[in-house]
Amino acid sequence: MRDRFEAIYDACYPAIHQYVARRAETPDDAADAISETFLTAWRRIHDVPEGEAALHWLYGVARRVLANQRRGAVRRAGLSDRLRDELAASAGTYELPEGLEHVRAAFDALPERDREVLALACWEGLTGEQIGRVLGCTGVAARIRLHRARKRLAKEIGVTGEGRTASVLRGEHL
Repeated sequence: MRDRFEAIYDACYPAIHQYVARRAETPDDAADAISETFLTAWRRIHDVPEGEAALHWLYGVARRVLANQRRGAVRRAGLSDRLRDELAASAGTYELPEGLEHVRAAFDALPERDREVLALACWEGLTGEQIGRVLGCTGVAARIRLHRARKRLAKEIGVTGEGRTASVLRGEHL
């Protein structure tokens, strides 16, 4: 079985490569299609005809593989468009409480690592243990990161005491 597959592969690869390369959208798509074509041949080696008919059989497989790729790309593009529309429609639904624009600016000025831990705690409402699982660290490490991120945010804002901005740092408004 292996020897037969290798003989078919050696004899047909150049022609299948050219066939797919002329029809695929990208080199990566071509590589995927060639791989899938020969994987099908391996799985169905007993169905592959002898001689020159093997090449024609592989052309048929490659044609169907390419058609599946195109259908998949169309589906992905449609889903992507729909998701983009949904996100655009909902993008303006969250309004920052009045007078807290400076908090958003300070938040945006923080490093990504701090923004993520603060968002997980404040926006998603996760505990230290849960944040640790999301970030791939212990709960203690996540709580320390959260504490430090809150301190950096407070420093960025210039918070000194209680008040509306301080309540944001505790996660009451973010």
